[in-house]
Amino acid sequence: MSTSTDLRIADALLLDEDAQDLLFREARTANAFTDEPVTDEQLAAIFELVKWAPTAMNTQPLRVVVVRSAEAKERLLPHMAEGNRAKTAAAPATALLAADIDFHEELPRTFPHNPGARDMLAGDEASRARMAELNAGLQVGYAIIGIRAAGLAAGPMTGFDAEAVSREFFPDGRHRVLVAVNIGKPAENAFRDRLPRLPFDEVVSAL
Repeated sequence: MSTSTDLRIADALLLDEDAQDLLFREARTANAFTDEPVTDEQLAAIFELVKWAPTAMNTQPLRVVVVRSAEAKERLLPHMAEGNRAKTAAAPATALLAADIDFHEELPRTFPHNPGARDMLAGDEASRARMAELNAGLQVGYAIIGIRAAGLAAGPMTGFDAEAVSREFFPDGRHRVLVAVNIGKPAENAFRDRLPRLPFDEVVSAL
């Protein structure tokens, strides 16, 4: 697209250009972080923002464990792929984003206008698992945007033993860790070069 076309597209968005850059255009996966800590206040602010994003039937199946202590890192690192181990060790925080298979227990609170929703799903764990993973996957995307909105960098990863991490940090067996996200202030040379994106005309069809 030409520069003039890019400007017209940017003008069609309500977010100002700085916010567009912060959340999307200039944001990239971080591979190195400073040692500045990620605070409880930042984590709470991220959650309080992204909790408003939609999920099917308002299921909200995402559950999160934030790994910050040396002891917790020692439990996590053996399960990370070799290429992800060093940067996870150095990150000030790593969020383990999991799908709660028993999300239906919360439906009387989160979907109160349908009193039968919980019972409808109670006996169908396979359907719940699919719903949980799909909707928690949506929430993973929202979480990455929320991390960026807090002025932090996100380094999402799926290179780890998901079953082992789920057992270690969610021992009830009712949660499935989908993604681990390193969080912090980006260090120098934290980002690789921007990779190409598919153009609008190859992705979107309007009928």
